[in-house]
Amino acid sequence: MKFSHFKDQISLLKTKPLGGLASQFKLVPDLRIKISEEKIKNSNPRKAAIMALFYPNEQNKTTFLLTQRASYNGTHSAQISFPGGKYDQGDHNIRQTALRELEEEVGVYRNSVKVIRQLSDTYIPPSNFMVTPFLGFLNEKPSLTPNKEVAKLIEIEAAALLNDENISSIIMETSYMKGIEVPCFKFHDHIVWGATAMMLSEIKDLMKEIE
Repeated sequence: MKFSHFKDQISLLKTKPLGGLASQFKLVPDLRIKISEEKIKNSNPRKAAIMALFYPNEQNKTTFLLTQRASYNGTHSAQISFPGGKYDQGDHNIRQTALRELEEEVGVYRNSVKVIRQLSDTYIPPSNFMVTPFLGFLNEKPSLTPNKEVAKLIEIEAAALLNDENISSIIMETSYMKGIEVPCFKFHDHIVWGATAMMLSEIKDLMKEIE
């Protein structure tokens, strides 16, 4: 998808209804049940935010940014995710959290990002986070400077997201999940699953009519 076409469709992206849980749950394992809003509220989840950042690559193709997290002793060690992190008391709102974390993790100046819209909240049971995704863009390919939390920068063309052939499944072994078949996106040698895949599924449904 040419980036000029993506920009021409931004007004539609701003107003088109979101897919919400119906979109997100296309990319979750069968055993994952829909947790009620009441139960989520009672668990008092911590707040976090991510930025799904789109921009043109060297060929002027629409591209978005993922990161592979550094290895650490925690639930989401080495996973592929969007730039983002937990809400800080100094943040004025959750949107500022997404922009601040983007700047801190990959060096994209927060005031340079044009935010298109807020997407549907995504609850992550293992870490008890409620993550608010934001969709944003830059007019030019950014100069990216990852911090110590980021092991690898991953740039994916939007066309790969919109290609149904890139939806697959894998058998996962994690500290909280053993031998479970999990739906995922496969972008070359990168496997994206879990909450990030749920968010990407909603973005895919939002974008699939603007190809």
